[in-house]
Parts: sequence; C-alpha cells; structure tokens
Amino acid sequence: ADADDLLDTLEAKIGSSDPPLVLGLDAIEDPRNMGSILRTSECAGVHGVFIAERRAVGLTGTAAKTAAGALDRVPVARVINLVQLIEQLKQRNIWVIGAAADGSSDYTEWDWTVASALFVGSEGSGLHRLVRERCDALVRIPVYGQIESLNVSVAAGVILYEALRQRAAKREQNRNSLSVEKSGG
Repeated sequence: ADADDLLDTLEAKIGSSDPPLVLGLDAIEDPRNMGSILRTSECAGVHGVFIAERRAVGLTGTAAKTAAGALDRVPVARVINLVQLIEQLKQRNIWVIGAAADGSSDYTEWDWTVASALFVGSEGSGLHRLVRERCDALVRIPVYGQIESLNVSVAAGVILYEALRQRAAKREQNRNSLSVEKSGG
C-alpha cells in the first residue's frame, strides 16, 4: 500500500465505531516473524501495517508463505523513516504505543479502544531509541520465567488480541446502552 494513502484511510476512521488499529514494525529481521505478525494482524482486524524500508526484512517469499494469505487482506506500507511516521500518526490523532520489556505499564492497562498504533521492535534489541522516545507510552507484557521477553510475533499477537478484546467489550457495552435507552430504562 502507499503510505500516504494508508494514513489518509486511517485518519478517516477517527471518531468512527471502528477506530484505527495500526501496527509499526521496527527492524524485524526474521521473515517467519514478519509473516506471523502479518497473519495475526489480519486475524485481529488491524487496519494497516507499516514497515521500515531499511534495516528490516522485506516481504519475502518466506514471509508471504508464513502470512498464509494475509498479505492480500491487510494493507502493508513501507516507510523510509519510522520516527517521521510516528509524528504523522500523532498529527492524525492516533496514539502511538511501543512494546518494551521495560515499559512503564502492563499492556492491559492501555485503552486500546482509542485510535492506536502499536510499535514492536527487532528480535534482538527491541525498538530503536528514537522510536521509543517518540512513543506516547511504552507497555510491557509481564514475563514470569527466566527468559526476559517473548518472541516478537508472539508479543504482537498478545497485545493485538488484548486490543481486540477491549474493542469487542466496548461494542457490547454500547449495544447494551442502546438497548436500555430504547426500552426507556
């Protein structure tokens, strides 16, 4: 997808019953992780994925095979500079949240029902410093074992499905509110 067109499409969803849910991939290097993230993104209803042009795996055959058809269904745009992308998202009233092992709050504490862009970082070093600094918030997934973090594709899936859960709960709450109003309660 063209990055500018995708940004315009996302902006048009602001204030709707289905606010933008965006994913930014910072230096993902493994094509299987890329494919898995794209597949999960499609399944979780992500409206668009942004990937860096450099220092990251491209949309290779391995990534496409692992994505299992998701590339045909979720818009993916390449951008030259993720920091500039973050500023463009913020200008469009989309909150930018980074996933980091040292995040200041748990991923379940963020209100994913608002227009949100989740940024996940490379398998080894996580988010680049400038990307981290530009995020509105950094969230973490609690880990209780001795390994410090989850695989990036698993982490993206955990957080995206929390966003999906919160959004479904809000839709149900709104439906129940409408039912009460219509019944005069």
